[in-house]
Amino acid sequence: MADTENNKHSEVLILGSGPAGYTAAIYTARANLNPLLISGPQPGGQLTLTTEVENYPGFRDGIMGPDLMAEMEAQAKRFGTEIIGDFITKADLSSRPFKLTGNSGIYTCSALIIATGASARLLGLDSEKELMGYGVSTCATCDGAFFRDKRIVVVGGGDSACEEALFLTKFGREVYIVHRRDELRASKIMAQRALSHEKITVLWNKVVVDIKGTKEGGVKEIILKDTISSSEEPFACDAVFIAIGHIPNTDIFKGQLEMDGAGYISTAPDSTKTTVEGVFACGDVQDKTYRQAITAAGSGCMAAIEVERWLAGHSE
Repeated sequence: MADTENNKHSEVLILGSGPAGYTAAIYTARANLNPLLISGPQPGGQLTLTTEVENYPGFRDGIMGPDLMAEMEAQAKRFGTEIIGDFITKADLSSRPFKLTGNSGIYTCSALIIATGASARLLGLDSEKELMGYGVSTCATCDGAFFRDKRIVVVGGGDSACEEALFLTKFGREVYIVHRRDELRASKIMAQRALSHEKITVLWNKVVVDIKGTKEGGVKEIILKDTISSSEEPFACDAVFIAIGHIPNTDIFKGQLEMDGAGYISTAPDSTKTTVEGVFACGDVQDKTYRQAITAAGSGCMAAIEVERWLAGHSE
C-alpha cells in the first residue's frame, strides 16, 4: 500500500516510545523491516519522569532516566527507525492492513507492536507532579535505594501499597502507610505482613492533600487531612511513594483484543502474541507483575523477533 498525503503505510508499526517500544524498534530496524514508531503523548515513557536510574545494566554509575531514553531513541534512529510524534486515538484491527488514526494522520501497517505502557494512578496534586523524581515516586523497586535510613511514606491501601511498603523497609528507617479508610483493602496475608512489620506504621483515615519540598532539597513533609474530622496537619518525611495502582493504556483496543479485568492486554504464554493475528504487545501494557525498564526492553525484543518470523510467513 502506497503512502498518500494523509495515509502512511509501514510493514511494522510500533506504538509507544518507552524501553519496550524502542527495543522493538532497534531489533526490527536491524532486521530491515523499516519500522515506524509513533511516540505517543509522553515521548520516552515513564522513565522521562524519573531522575537517576541505577538498576539498568551497563551504567555502573547510573544514568538519568531522560538520558537513557534519549540514548535508546538515538540507537533506534541509527538503524533506520522512523519516529513520528503523534497520538493514536482510534484503532481498527478488524482486517489487515491494520488502520490507526492519530491527531496528525492515518497509519496502516502489516504488523503492529503495542508498547503503550501503563500509567501510574496519581493523587492529582500539583506538588506531586513538580516533585516527581525528586522525592516522589511510583516505583519502590526503582527508587527505594535512594532513601536509605530515611522516613518514607507510602500512599495506598491495597496489595501494591503493602508490597511497596514491605520492600521499602529494606532501606527506610521508618515506613508509614497513609490510607483513607480504617482497614486495608489488601489481601489478608499481605495486610498481615505489613501490619506486623516492626518498621511499618499505618496512618488510618488520612489522605495526602499536599507535598512540601523543592527539586533541590527533595521532599520535606506532607499535609495530611483526616477523612473523619477534616482537620489537616503536617507530617515530616523524606520520600513519598504513590501506590494506588496503574492504568494500562489500552482504551483504543478494548473490544478488539482480549484483556484481563484490569485492562492489560492478554498474550500467549511465553510470547507477545495477542488474540489478533499480526498484533503483538510488549512492556507494561501486558505486564502488571514486574513493570521494570529491563523487563519491558526484553519483551520488546521478543515482540520484534516474533514479528519478523510472523511477517516471513504472511503476506498482504
